Amino acid sequence: MIMSQADTLRNNVKALRMARGWSQAELARRAGISRAAVSAIEIERLVPSVAAALSLAEAFGCRVDALFALNCAAGPETEWAWPATTEPCRYWHAEVEGKVLLYPVEATGAGVIGHDGIFSHGVFEPRSQNLPEQTLVLASCDPASTLLAAELARTTPFRLLVIPRSSSAALRLLGQNLVHAAGVHLAKAGTKKGNAAEVRRQLGRGYTLLRVARWQEGLALAPGLGIRSVGGVLRKRNLRWVGREAGSGARQCLDELLESREQPRRQARDHRGVAEAIRCGWADVGVCVRLVSEDAGLEFLDVRDETYDLCFPTDAADDPRIVALIEAVRSEPYRQLLGELPGYDTREAGEMEAIG
Repeated sequence: MIMSQADTLRNNVKALRMARGWSQAELARRAGISRAAVSAIEIERLVPSVAAALSLAEAFGCRVDALFALNCAAGPETEWAWPATTEPCRYWHAEVEGKVLLYPVEATGAGVIGHDGIFSHGVFEPRSQNLPEQTLVLASCDPASTLLAAELARTTPFRLLVIPRSSSAALRLLGQNLVHAAGVHLAKAGTKKGNAAEVRRQLGRGYTLLRVARWQEGLALAPGLGIRSVGGVLRKRNLRWVGREAGSGARQCLDELLESREQPRRQARDHRGVAEAIRCGWADVGVCVRLVSEDAGLEFLDVRDETYDLCFPTDAADDPRIVALIEAVRSEPYRQLLGELPGYDTREAGEMEAIG
C-alpha cells in the first residue's frame, strides 16, 4: 500500500483533512487504510500506493491530483482575476477553467476571510493551505450567502468564496470565466422564464439556473415616518432616497417605482448598504430585501416577490464543486435554515432550468 518517500511529491492530505474537521482515525476509516498510514502520509515519511491514493481521493470526494502532485510538474497558469489596486495586496485564489485566478481581498458579507497569500514587490507569498481546485467562487448580492458557504464547509472539502456583485455584474464575471457561478434576481415571481431570458440576453445559451429561493424585495423605511403604504411613500416628495447601481435587481425595482423621476444621488453597494444608510440617518427610504431591513430594525413595505437563482455553465455541471453546490442548495438543513429567514421561501430550492 505504501511506497518509499519521493522528495518531488507535494502532499495536501493534512490540509484537506483539517478543512473537513476529521481526525486521522476518521480519515483512515473512510479511506479503508490504517491510522498509522494516514499519519505517515501526512508527515511525508511515506507515499501512498495508487490504491491508497485512490481511496483517499474517494474519501475526500476530489481528484487524486488535488491530493498529490509532483513539485517539478508545471502548474496551471496563474493570473489576476482583476487588477490589484493596492500593494501589498492580500489575495484569495481559485482554479477556474484550468487557470488559477487571484482575487484581491475585498469586504464580504462574511466579514474578514483569511487570505491565501500576499503580493508585494512583484512576489507572490502563499499564506494558506487552501487549494485553488477546492475553492468555488460565487458572485452574488444574496445577504444570506454565508449560510450556503457554511453548508458547503460542513459537508464537503470545498470552500465557497462569495464576491459581492449585483446580478448583471455577476453575469459579466461569469461570462468572462472569472467566477464559477453568478447569483441572479432579475425576474418577478410568476415570470418563470425571467431570469433565463436575462441570462440568455447577456450571455447566450449553454447555462443552467439553480433555484435557491423566492424572496421579498421592497422599501426599507426609517422608523417613525408614519407611512403605511408604497403609494404613501411615492406621494411624499421630501424623502431622501438611497439608490442602487444599474444592473442590480434592486435598481430594476427602484426604476419601476420612480418611473420618470430623477434617480437618487446616493447609491449603496448592496442590500445591506441600503439598510445601513437608512439606519445611520443618511437616507429615509431605499429598496432592499426584507431580511436586511428587519435585521437593521427598519420598517418594510413589500413591493414584489423575486426568484433568486444561481447560474453556472452547463458544461461545468460535472465539476465536483458545482455538484457539491447543487447538493448543498437541495439539502434539508440549508433549505430549512434559509426558509426561516424573513422574506425567504425555499419551496422551489434545488429546481434546475437549462438555458438552451
